[in-house]
Amino acid sequence: MAHRKEISTALWKRIHPLIPVVPPSRKGGRPRVDDQSTLNGIVYVLRTGIAWEDLPQELGYGSGMTCWRRLRDWQAAGVWHRLHQGS
Repeated sequence: MAHRKEISTALWKRIHPLIPVVPPSRKGGRPRVDDQSTLNGIVYVLRTGIAWEDLPQELGYGSGMTCWRRLRDWQAAGVWHRLHQGS
């Protein structure tokens, strides 16, 4: 699986501490896609303007729905607001 990098390491280091920690599910299921890959998927969709469901799986970002849900969850958690505030 080819992993593209849409965001820089420096930006990831600023964003990572702002992202809420989600404990593993006790129910099992699929392993959670890592946050950095998901963020790269979000940025890819926003840069290219493709629909979430058209995010190519071979890029290694997870599904478009996973990226969309993570974007929604991070918005609700105030990640983007805190990033813009410089926290």
